[in-house]
Formats: sequence, C-alpha cells, structure tokens
Amino acid sequence: MDSGVDRGGMRVTVTGEQLHILCGIAEAAGREVMTVYGSDFTSWRKHDQSSLTEADLRADAVIRQGLTAAFPKVFILSEESSSPAVEDAGTFFLVDPLDGTKEFLKRNDEFTVNIALVHRGVPVAGVVLAPALGELFYAAPGLGAWKRSAAGTVPLQVAKYSAARPLRVIGSRSHGGEALAAWLASLPQEHSFVAAGSSLKFCRIAEGQADIYPRFGPTSQWDTAAAQCVLEGAGGAVTDLAGAPLRYGLDRPVLNPEFVAVGDLGLNRLAMCPRDFAQGLGLDGSRC
Repeated sequence: MDSGVDRGGMRVTVTGEQLHILCGIAEAAGREVMTVYGSDFTSWRKHDQSSLTEADLRADAVIRQGLTAAFPKVFILSEESSSPAVEDAGTFFLVDPLDGTKEFLKRNDEFTVNIALVHRGVPVAGVVLAPALGELFYAAPGLGAWKRSAAGTVPLQVAKYSAARPLRVIGSRSHGGEALAAWLASLPQEHSFVAAGSSLKFCRIAEGQADIYPRFGPTSQWDTAAAQCVLEGAGGAVTDLAGAPLRYGLDRPVLNPEFVAVGDLGLNRLAMCPRDFAQGLGLDGSRC
C-alpha cells in the first residue's frame, strides 16, 4: 500500500520509522490536549452520557490529519470520528484521542492519547502518550516495547511473579464496582491494590510496576488496543476470561469482553479461578 505498510501477506511489518511517525502524531495531539488542560475548559455529555471536552476533539483532528497524511488509505476508527469508507477492513487504526476523560476532568494527570494499528485482529503497532506525565510508551512486533521520558528512553520488560512477594494488582481509578471487590476478596495470597487511570494500567505492568489488571466492566476497542501492543511487546498478555487473546475488528462489537492483563503469563488463570491458581503455587486455597 502507498503508506509503506505491506498488507498483501498474512502479517504487517511496521518499521521503526513508521512507529516513530505514530509517536510524533501522538505527541502533536498531546500538545493540543495540554493546551486545553491548562485552560478553564468545560465539558458536555455525548449521547451515551460519557464526557467530552474540546481536548478530545482537537486531539482527534490532529491525529486524523497526521494519519491520513502518513498512511493514506488506511481506515481510522476513533472514539470521536470514523473514516467515511472502508477499503480494507482487515487493517485499520484504532484511536482514542483522550483516554481517561474522567481523569482529565479531575486534573489528576492520568489520561492518555492512544493510537494502534490493527491487522487481522491483532495490534501490530501501539503508542500510548501520557502528556501531563511526560511519558511515551510505544511498541511493535520485532521492535520491542519502549518508554521515553525526561529520564531517557528505556526498553520495557514485565516482572516475573513470585509467590514470595505480594501480588501487585492494578485497577481502574474511576471504574471497578462489586465484581472487582469480590475478585480481590477471593484472592488467598497477599496482595496490594493500586488505582490508576486510562491505559496507563497496562503500561505500569509493562514496565514491571504491577503484575495484573483484571477488568470486569465495559471498555471499548480504542481503550485497549494500543496499550495491549505495548504490554505484549514487553512480554505480557491481554486475554479474555476464557484465556483467548483480546482481538479487534470493524466487524466485532465495539465493546470488549471482560479481560485480564498480566505481566507474567503464568498469571492468566488467576482471573478465572484465584483459588485454583493459589493451590498451584502451594498456597492455602480450595479449588474453584
């Protein structure tokens, strides 16, 4: 295709140059977000009652313009807009111009700009920018997963879980509910819980700061695809509660199934049956 991404075969190979183009587009959108963040902005409600700000719309416009210029013919599905026609439903961009609008409104800095390239259901490039924190996460198969901040650029690697230390659970700052509380209560091993906003939860696992993120409430495709690519590039995984990798597509429901994101791949079955998992580690717990 004209953009330089080969879609003729079963796989798409994203080059380092293309990944850095995506990073630049996210950073340009992040500047728009921060301009609004530093102002006396207002918000309003969309038809689904979720919040919308000028930052969402300005970032969306910048991303759409940048992607269209660099990758002309690739369909773009954003939370705030969509391309007019589909030439190839198998390869497309998934965009959330402002993930964590609630965090943006609370001014707690835990919001992100998410851009993912999806091919045949799989995220093959992912960029997550936390503009207020000055943190950029990006990944593609074969290129690794990376974090860039004021401290420099470092490779991302998940942490190996050990029963000798508490399990580090990370979850939503704005969502959770009774299902998460019940799951945490069912854990027989010692654990800690930290709340975080937006797709930063995946990124914290990717950099080894957390072990597992169980999600029992609704999310949309654009909320997770970019960060899933980052986490997988760092050695982790995102699966539904049956253990199948989370997948994406224009022919799939916009809403994701419930899922679990992990660093250590051995933690996958913890979301489905905490006590069965604990017994496998030799901890106290009856089987499910």
